[in-house]
Amino acid sequence: EGYIKRKTNCQIKEIWLVDIEAGQEKLAIVGAMAKRMVKAAGLDWEIHLTLDRREALKVRLTLFLLNFRVGLLNARIKDERIPGSYGMLGQETNGAGGIFKAFRTVPVILDIVSDMKELCPNAWLI
Repeated sequence: EGYIKRKTNCQIKEIWLVDIEAGQEKLAIVGAMAKRMVKAAGLDWEIHLTLDRREALKVRLTLFLLNFRVGLLNARIKDERIPGSYGMLGQETNGAGGIFKAFRTVPVILDIVSDMKELCPNAWLI
């Protein structure tokens, strides 16, 4: 919705939504909603859905917005509960829970950056 509201400021031609196999159903739901919103706004943006990150990166995108959780919600629960059981802060962004999350997340981000260097080296990663 934010991009649609700022359509005059954004030079968007395509939006690629990428998820993992476990999120396939959610990807279909969000993708269908995005397509309806774009159509209702009268825009000619193409909305693509894929489970293959590299497929999306191959289009030489200029901006890659990243939002993911390695291990899904089960990992978050552990990140919060295990430290808490030892009297430590069990928050997912700092403390012991944050360290657990970083150990899982940093390698995946480095893989994504490697793919971006190869497939869309001028793109921004946010």
